[in-house]
Amino acid sequence: MKVIGIVLVKNEDRFIERVVRNIVQFCDKIIILDNKSKDNTFEILTRLAAEFCHIELQRIRDVDCSHGFLLPYVNGDYWIFAVDGDEIYDPGGLKLFKERLKKGNYDRWWVIFGNVLNCTEINEKKGYAKGFLAPPSRSMTKLYNFSIIESWKNPRGERLKGGTICFKNGFNESLRYDLYKEIQFDDSYFRCLHACFTWRSSLDRKTSNCVSGRPNITESHGIRIREWMLRILFGRQPVSKWKLERYARGPLVFKDVTPFFPNE
Repeated sequence: MKVIGIVLVKNEDRFIERVVRNIVQFCDKIIILDNKSKDNTFEILTRLAAEFCHIELQRIRDVDCSHGFLLPYVNGDYWIFAVDGDEIYDPGGLKLFKERLKKGNYDRWWVIFGNVLNCTEINEKKGYAKGFLAPPSRSMTKLYNFSIIESWKNPRGERLKGGTICFKNGFNESLRYDLYKEIQFDDSYFRCLHACFTWRSSLDRKTSNCVSGRPNITESHGIRIREWMLRILFGRQPVSKWKLERYARGPLVFKDVTPFFPNE
């Protein structure tokens, strides 16, 4: 069993080094695709790729090609771990989690959803983060069992989206394990700080309230150019209604996040 990481990023220079370093031991290979970043993201990733030989770094012009990088792993003994540039995982927890994956504890599942704190604030120096927990918010972790599928054809947009999946006998798309509903965040070995409601790039406007979140790729394609330019000219951050509806449920909570920022 091997874990293949695929990281899709655009303008993520605030967190991207921590994102990659926290998964570098969990993944046997990491494919990083930079979608035309204009901040320091690609420079940071170039340095990390030189440091870790199992990182494959490429620049892409269109996210629609990203799923193609995963086709060689279909029907093989692989877990595909898709990570975005605002997803910081607990590296110690991932170490324990990989032991469970190797033992085959989750072989009958198609996808696993872990614990998430959708963050409105991350204070690395003081070791805390504030945000909305999943549950009641939606979990967005992306860990797929490619050993139970025979093909994945005609995906739509970025990797692991849409298309037609052909499962092996006895398996189907409904085999979704909601681990985050069984384990509390503080006790979880598969947990993530989702920095979706914070500024993520040196190019972002650093407002005191970023709870609107950056629009995801699908939303960005749907925003008219004129509307986008007006928002930029008047200093307003684009709003992600999709994220607000799914990731901002329940009360705001504070969590100790020192395990997510180890001293290396």
